[in-house]
This record gives sequence, structure tokens and C-alpha cells, in this order.
Amino acid sequence: MVDFVGAGCGAEDLITLRGVKLLNEADVVIYAGSLVNPAILKNCREDCALYDSAKMTLEEVLDVIKAAEKDGKKTVRLHSGDPCLYGAIQEQMIQLDELGIAYRNTPGVSAFCGAAAALQLEYTRPGISQSVVITRMPGRTPVPDKESIRSFAEHHTTMVIFLSTGLLTELSAELIAGGYSAETPAAIVYKATWPEQQVFHCNVGSLAETAANAGIKNTALIIVGDVVAGTVPERSKLYDPSFTTLFREATEPEKA
Repeated sequence: MVDFVGAGCGAEDLITLRGVKLLNEADVVIYAGSLVNPAILKNCREDCALYDSAKMTLEEVLDVIKAAEKDGKKTVRLHSGDPCLYGAIQEQMIQLDELGIAYRNTPGVSAFCGAAAALQLEYTRPGISQSVVITRMPGRTPVPDKESIRSFAEHHTTMVIFLSTGLLTELSAELIAGGYSAETPAAIVYKATWPEQQVFHCNVGSLAETAANAGIKNTALIIVGDVVAGTVPERSKLYDPSFTTLFREATEPEKA
């Protein structure tokens, strides 16, 4: 059995209880060494074989898994954040299907959740934004034309942009071309929830300058949209005493 496990976005205690249990039981752990907090590996047994996938190809990862399966060993494939986002797990699962090797998925806390916690904000605020676009700039790995930053920016919704810290000048240009003003609130969150976490508030037009002044070149998320500003949103209907829900009756007249 192979278990794909999300290690969480950085802090060693943000891995799930199930993830810790699977690490405790694993004979082999293949972990994303460039992104997973090494402190999380303290949950592995002393006799567990550890492999850093940052130095491996897909074929080499599969060779380790096949050898473990042949010996009846349990393997954990440990990814950063939640593996379903930019984790390149689909290609691994396809290969495991072809090899007849069983696998399961255990979710983790994504970095976009960690970034919201670092900023102490809610991405979906009444009257401001009720949608979140998670995307990235094209680089050595392309992005489909229909999913360009410019096209998403036309919606003026909250955007969380991964894997783009080295392309901030181009990112600003695309956001502005899509309809965001240069003054639209933005933030850069470096290594969300890690001990070395840093948060920088800026705007769309000053993303590159802010990152350069702080020496931030990678491992950061970019958050764009009016939710980043400290404005007071509309009150949620969920806890409004004038709003009836499935679980309680309104106790005050409905407001105009």
C-alpha cells in the first residue's frame, strides 16, 4: 500500500493526525525535501528508509515504491501542503494503477490556507468576494491560455497565486491588463506557518519592488483582491438574529 500524505503548509503540528499515524507505521517515506518541513520526519521510525524526492525522477520514485511493495513494506509519499494542488500526484497514481499497486490519499493543510491564517483574513467576505481563484503564472511549465492570469483578473475576485515569486513584474502587468488597478490590495506571504514566516502588505503595482526589498525570491504566495484590505465587510447572514436558518428561527425583524 502506498499512502499519499499531505504534510501541511509548514508548521510541524499542522499535519493531520492520520498523517502522523501513517508516518509512524511507514517502512519507507519518500518526501518532497525542498518543501516539507524536516521536523515532520521526526514522526518516522528510526528504521524507516527516507528518500528525498527533490533529487529523484518519477522513474526513481516508482523504483523505490516497487521495491517496497515486493518486500511487503508500507510506503508513504509525503507531499507539501495538500497533494491535490501542484503536487504532481496524478502521474504517480496513473503509474501505480498500471502496476496494480494500491494507494490512498490523505489530505493536508494547503499553503493557501496557511497564508490566510498568516494574514488573519477570510477569503470569502460578504459583499466583497465570494470566490477564490488558485492559479500560477506560466514559466517553464505552461498554463492553458484559457486560464491566464489576465482572464481571471477580469472577475476581480480573490486570487491566490502559487509558484510565481520570480515573475512578479510580469504578474503585476497581467493583473493590471486584466482589470485590477495598480492600487488593488495585495500581500506576499513567505513560508506560511513556518518559523521563518514573513508577511508583506503591498498592492498590485508594487509586488516586485516589495519582494526585492525583502529579499524574497521563492517559497511565497501572492494574495490579490479587496479582501486583503482592512475594510469592514457586510455582516454574514449566518449569525444574523433577523435571519432564519435550518437550525434556528429569527428573533428580530428582518432588516431592510
